Amino acid sequence: MKRRSILVALCLTASTAISTRPVFGAEAPFEPGLMRLAEVLGSLHFLRNLCGEKGDQWRAEMGKLLESENPNADRRARFIASFNRGYRSFGGTYTQCTPSASEAISRYMKEGETLSREIASRYGN
Repeated sequence: MKRRSILVALCLTASTAISTRPVFGAEAPFEPGLMRLAEVLGSLHFLRNLCGEKGDQWRAEMGKLLESENPNADRRARFIASFNRGYRSFGGTYTQCTPSASEAISRYMKEGETLSREIASRYGN
């Protein structure tokens, strides 16, 4: 539970810190990290629900990321595609919670925390 709160706080911090920087023409250097974070959130949404956590918490976190980024239509579509890719990546693999699904949750939680922390520390104010 505490790790989840930390991940959520770091996601919001990273997004808020970098959303104030203007992007001119080229992709911002933090963009791949944010897209990966969206994919991780999608994976967590699928896996955590599969393993007994009912609700839309991870989808809501994706919504908060989108809200804080306020992307244009094209960038928004890329965020959503990344989230959906993460969600679908496990749909064909897992139909029930298994030890490997639980391990994947742990790894994605850790990766999400790391991504959030690195983006915020490297590109934040």
